[in-house]
Amino acid sequence: MKKLYSVLTVAGLLSVTACSSSPDEETAIKAQGADALYQQAKERMELGNFNGASETLSQLDSRYPFGPYSHQVQLDLIYVYYKLGKTDQAIATIDRFTRLNPNHADVDYAYYMRGLVNMDADRNLFQEMVGIDRSDRDPTHSRDAFNDFRTLIQKYPESKYVNDARKRMVYIKSQLAKHELSVARYYMKRAAYVAAANRGQYVLDNYSDTPQLKQALEIMVECYDQLQLDELKQNALKTLKLNFPDSDVAG
Repeated sequence: MKKLYSVLTVAGLLSVTACSSSPDEETAIKAQGADALYQQAKERMELGNFNGASETLSQLDSRYPFGPYSHQVQLDLIYVYYKLGKTDQAIATIDRFTRLNPNHADVDYAYYMRGLVNMDADRNLFQEMVGIDRSDRDPTHSRDAFNDFRTLIQKYPESKYVNDARKRMVYIKSQLAKHELSVARYYMKRAAYVAAANRGQYVLDNYSDTPQLKQALEIMVECYDQLQLDELKQNALKTLKLNFPDSDVAG
């Protein structure tokens, strides 16, 4: 019984020590220098522990704002916030970095990440997985992402991120065109044909290089027909036949 009691006592002490290790670990972290903290942040990022990495990087950012890792810490924070889906924090960190470091060698990366962050903010993984079309959602972040990528291309045409940015802009334009058509159909269901035709015209004026152009012209033809605006209908029909002779509406 005495031996058993001794074992239980030791086990209890170990349990208490284990429970109290967390605060001790936090104290140890605070006592570390910039080098040790940054190594810890890197290890956490490599392991995919982005919550832990954000905590360590935030400590570094606040404790050593002008330290040897200050710029890299901010760039890493941008990436970590992006992975965590923390849009507001990521954008704030990006804007701070580009404002304070306009000539930094990696400032193009910050602009590129701004586009990715805004693009990701419009994404809903579950709905994409089940194939739900989200073209009717508010496209504000998509528009911001498009402008972010355009800014990157204009300011840093030699950046290694330019090619990917161009591809993403093509995708975003298609999504924005889908949004306009979704709104146009909404108006058509409510017999708001002027508003619907205007949405089609907007696609024609701004997204004529997207696959949605055909549908936009078809909507315009139908709306002008409903409004008995024959001249506008014939103009839209002529453009439709010229570009999409296989269209049922054109026939």
